[in-house]
Amino acid sequence: MDGNVTGINSEAAVTLPLAQGWQAGIGARLPWLGSEVAAQPLANPRWLGWSDDLAETLSLNRSLDLLALFAGQQSLPWPGFAQVYSGHQFGGYTPRLGDGRGLHLGQRGEYELFAKGSGPTPYSRGGDGRAVLRSAVREFLISEALHHLGVATTRALAVIGSDTPVWREEQETGAITVRVSCSHLRFGHFEYFFYTRQQDQLEALIRDSIDTLFPQLAAEPEPILAWLVDVVQRTAETVADWQAFGFCHGVLNTDNMSILGETFDFGPFAFLNQFDSGHICNHSDHTGRYAFDQQPGIGLWNLNKLALTLTPFLSETQLRDALAEYEPALVARYLARMGARLGLEDPTEEDLALITELLNLMGRSGVDYHLTLRQLGQCDPSGQDTPLHRQFQGQSDFDAWWLRYQQRLGGGTVASDWGQQRNRANPAILLRTHLAQQAIAAAEQGNNRPLMRLHRALTRPYDPRPQDHPFIEEAPSWSRSLTLSCSS
Repeated sequence: MDGNVTGINSEAAVTLPLAQGWQAGIGARLPWLGSEVAAQPLANPRWLGWSDDLAETLSLNRSLDLLALFAGQQSLPWPGFAQVYSGHQFGGYTPRLGDGRGLHLGQRGEYELFAKGSGPTPYSRGGDGRAVLRSAVREFLISEALHHLGVATTRALAVIGSDTPVWREEQETGAITVRVSCSHLRFGHFEYFFYTRQQDQLEALIRDSIDTLFPQLAAEPEPILAWLVDVVQRTAETVADWQAFGFCHGVLNTDNMSILGETFDFGPFAFLNQFDSGHICNHSDHTGRYAFDQQPGIGLWNLNKLALTLTPFLSETQLRDALAEYEPALVARYLARMGARLGLEDPTEEDLALITELLNLMGRSGVDYHLTLRQLGQCDPSGQDTPLHRQFQGQSDFDAWWLRYQQRLGGGTVASDWGQQRNRANPAILLRTHLAQQAIAAAEQGNNRPLMRLHRALTRPYDPRPQDHPFIEEAPSWSRSLTLSCSS
């Protein structure tokens, strides 16, 4: 999709054909979960980005009516709904948070649609409830990028620009990301009802999530225990995927953790360029609480906070046993991902030393994490003088690692099959910070074509086209000065 759609000025109910196929969603089932809120319309809204494959899943077509709905200028037959929750933020408990800059519009089939940036709600805590164009574009791109990499994530149907002024450090323009997920329930929802001692609502919320999202667990002897185990395993697998793909979330507060194990609420995220196990992508994270190598431990810490909310329903032993599922699930998933990336057949925990040694070599050499692994698939695994050797500049440590690696692979590897298999596990295209910034800069000048070209490339990370070459190159040196914060 290139070009913009403008000229929406009506403030009427959505036309009947557009309203068909929608349901009111969780706000109608559990009205005490939040507040009904009307969106604040954006001025002169226009499409900036659009996901064709997600639109097909939702049976939606890009139209002026749909643009007006997402921009807050028209409404469905029910009001928007902002949910209340709390959460542990950078380790400290904040007793009341909530959807402070977005509204649940309703459901289409199994999916909830959420307009992020639609104006103030009762949970805005004095904020304007808006998202600026740069943060909306980043969320749109990373949601779709992670999905096509095969990482569990919320999706993004569209990003909408406007002429509405928004003040941050300077004047910017307001925008909306249309976020899509089967559920927007966070660990913080359960914390809110636990700490406010609303046990009936807490149990009703758990039961509703089992009935609607985990119906296969309803017949279990202990459905709440089975639910917790499922959430633990989903979370572990997603965190393992982050580590394997070099993805840094940046703000892993409990209110940013999805019970579906989806990557959720994007702010100062980043993919690693050069491998740095202690990389901090959020310049507001002064202690490195959410550094790249801290993510696995933080995932478990957050699950402990979720488990605490279940103490009215489960015993201490049950909670401990459920949480004990985390590390084995994380290690198994990480080994599966990294085994595929390195070509290790049936990887075991003994292979962790081989993987870690390669990562340490990358860190010491300053090579690009993703390009190095991609290049591995272009090498003859039986060779002794490969492009990878030259990249590590003949380091004896790498030569010794390569020998152990060859011994682990064993003989009989066919180079052509090897390359095809590695390319299916090692992406060539990722949403590097400088690529997002270039797309944002063009969109801020009224040109959304670079944004859509980048979006299309991110939908085929393992199978690039010739025109995708600019998105494959190593990050330029100037990009190292880009900084990100929670407002990003």
